[in-house]
Amino acid sequence: MRILITSSRLPFALDMVRKLAARGHDLYASDSYEVAPGSHSRYLAGHFVTAAASAETEAFIADVERIVRENEIELVVPAFEEAFYLATRHAALSERTILFTAPFKTLARLHDKDRFTQLAERLGLPTPTTVVARSDEELREGIERFPRYFARAAFSRGGVSLLTNTGPLAGKLEGSDCHPSESSPWLVQEFVEGPMHCTYSTLHGGRVTAHCAYRAPRQWQHSTGIQFESIDGGPSLEVATRLGAELDYTGQMSLDFVDSGDGLMMIECNPRPTDGVLLMTAEELERGLLAPTIETLQVEAGRSEELDFAVLGQVFRESPKQMPSSIHDLATIKGTDSGWHDEMPQLFSFLAFAHHERMSIEERKGLFEAMSDGITWDGQQIPGLPDADAAYLAELTGD
Repeated sequence: MRILITSSRLPFALDMVRKLAARGHDLYASDSYEVAPGSHSRYLAGHFVTAAASAETEAFIADVERIVRENEIELVVPAFEEAFYLATRHAALSERTILFTAPFKTLARLHDKDRFTQLAERLGLPTPTTVVARSDEELREGIERFPRYFARAAFSRGGVSLLTNTGPLAGKLEGSDCHPSESSPWLVQEFVEGPMHCTYSTLHGGRVTAHCAYRAPRQWQHSTGIQFESIDGGPSLEVATRLGAELDYTGQMSLDFVDSGDGLMMIECNPRPTDGVLLMTAEELERGLLAPTIETLQVEAGRSEELDFAVLGQVFRESPKQMPSSIHDLATIKGTDSGWHDEMPQLFSFLAFAHHERMSIEERKGLFEAMSDGITWDGQQIPGLPDADAAYLAELTGD
C-alpha cells in the first residue's frame, strides 16, 4: 500500500514510516519545513514540503491533494492536529484516498475539553470536578474553589500552558497571563493525585483494533514524555471501546487518565496519535491501521522505549545530582532509533532542535509549543469549512 504520513517532524511519525515500510508498504512523508527529521528516513519512497496547515490551510490541503494524486497515495495518516484541517475536506479527499481520521465535527467534539468532559460524564466515566471559566473573573473564582487545582484552555494539548498550584509545574504560568473568553474558555479542575496513564488506539467503524497503554516515567521539563513504558491496558481499553462505539469512530485516538488509586480518572482526549506508537511492533501497528482483526490487539506490559536525543538533551539541563540517572537510562533503555540503521533523521533532529529552540527564544514560547508550530488547532475558524461544520464550530465557540 502507498501511504502518506503527515507532520513528519514528530518522533512517532518517523516510527510509523519505519515500521510500515518494514512491513512492505511504500511510505511517503510531508511537513511544512524541510528539516523535519522523519522526511529524511531511508525508508521513504518520497518526501514533500507543504504549506503550514494552520497559517495557509487552503494551500496545505491543496498540497496534500496534489501529493495524493501524483503519487497514487492509498492511505493518508495524519500524525498531529493537521488532522483537523484535512478533516474539513474529508469527503473530497475520500474520493481519491483513505483519510484515516474522523470527520471534523467528531474531532472538534473530542478536542474541546469542555464538550469531551460532558461526553465522558454522560457515559459514566469518572472525571475531576470541573468549572468552565469564560472570563478572567470566572477563572479566579474557579481557582479559589479548589485547594489544589489545574487549569488549561478548552482547546489545547498536554504540556502546554498548564496553570496549577500543585506539582513541578506550579507557578510556571501565572493566572494573570490567562484570559478565558466565550470563544476560548478554560477548564479549572480539582487536582487529582496519581501517575498518568496514557493510551494510543486505532479504531475502525467504532471498534478498537489495537490498543497501547503506557506511562512516561521521564518527561522534558515536566511536560511532554521522552521515555515510555507499556502497562496493563485492560481498564483503559474499556473506556476507549465505549467512546469508539458511541461515536462510530474511525481513526486514531489517544486518551490521558490519572490513576488515582480508586481507578482511572479521565483527563482528556487527543483524537490523533501519540507516543504509544513507539511501543508497538511493526506488525501490531500494521494490523491496527490496515488489517484489523475481530479481536482487539493489546500491547503487552513491560516494554520500554526512549527518545535518546531528548534524554541526552535533558542531561545538560539537569543538576549534577540528576545526571547519573539519565546517563544510566541512555545506556540501558532501548532508544527508538535502535536497530533501524537510519542515521539521517538523527542528523536532522539536531537541525530541527536548533530551529525550534531559536523560535522558542525569539517568540517567547515553550519548546514543545515551538515544535508544534503550524500543525495545531485551537478552535479558530478554518477557511472553507463546510456549512454544517461551521455551524457546529460556532456553537462550540459561541461565535
